[in-house]
Amino acid sequence: MRSGAQSMLRISLILLALANLAMLGKLLWPWQEVPNLPLNGATGIDPAVILVGYIGLIFWLAATFQEPIQKALRSASLLGLMAGLLLVAEIAFKSQTENAAQAGLVTKVLLAAVAILWGISGLRGAQNTGNGGIGPLAGMWSAMVSGLIAAAAILGQALFSGPLPASQDPWRQYEGLAVGDPATQALVYTLNSTTFYLLVGPLAGAAIGLFFSLFAKEKQS
Repeated sequence: MRSGAQSMLRISLILLALANLAMLGKLLWPWQEVPNLPLNGATGIDPAVILVGYIGLIFWLAATFQEPIQKALRSASLLGLMAGLLLVAEIAFKSQTENAAQAGLVTKVLLAAVAILWGISGLRGAQNTGNGGIGPLAGMWSAMVSGLIAAAAILGQALFSGPLPASQDPWRQYEGLAVGDPATQALVYTLNSTTFYLLVGPLAGAAIGLFFSLFAKEKQS
């Protein structure tokens, strides 16, 4: 039964990563124009590479470790799902409100709640396994789940919230916020935001999980 739950979790996360890849591919079409994006196309390539890396890492993490580490990862996945929903709320609120001060306050509160959930993942991972080193792993895994959900929200919003502003040359070289048409600026913002949640999130989750796992060590001692 545990093996079945583990397989379902792995399949669900891989399908979510593949869905993100599909939305990203549709957003970047025509692909031959991707090199015209900032950093010689890295702005568009980076999130795709990260998502492929996610798939490989999910296969490896879900298949390498045995109980009770897998139990810690399952618990971290649930907390990561909750944190991901908070990130979706943060993304939606930030895109809909015009009050910068209010948006900033709500964003800070939601991100703090997300960080706490990642930290709890690390704490529970360390407590359940008796190994403080599992704390960063559980925190990172939880943040990966959250990142996939946040990326899906960002990419879905860009694809399905309506057409981007019309432009005669939407793929011209983007050189900064003051340069380029609105469609290119919106695309670059979407790509950078996706990369941020997918890359910075797990790094932050690992660090927070490590910090929270220190308390588990004190409790066990």
